[in-house]
Amino acid sequence: MKNIIFTTTAPKAIGPYSQAVESNGTLYISGQLGINPETGILENGIEKQAEQALKNIGEILKAANLSFNNVVKCTVLLDNIENFKAVNEIYGKFFTQNFPARAAYQVAKLPLGGLIEIESIAVK
Repeated sequence: MKNIIFTTTAPKAIGPYSQAVESNGTLYISGQLGINPETGILENGIEKQAEQALKNIGEILKAANLSFNNVVKCTVLLDNIENFKAVNEIYGKFFTQNFPARAAYQVAKLPLGGLIEIESIAVK
């Protein structure tokens, strides 16, 4: 059985998918861009987009009664791998101990012209 997770404190999905789906104690969070949920607009610059993407993940986790401590895996998609170091600095403000597994890739393009997208998996 699956449970759809939705919160108004994170951006709505920009396609036919859910913000997150919980199944058997595992939460699958769709890729989050650096979209400000209040304005519906991407933040400016890699640091602000990375921070907003992680804030959006945090709001989805909260809607599922979880926290960043429950995250076991993240995938970071970057439009430019040269931003890896800057993203790590922002990422480290949200994940401070018992870090999740992670992969990071440079991709040709991200939706809406985003500079970063982060998907996550969390467990109860």
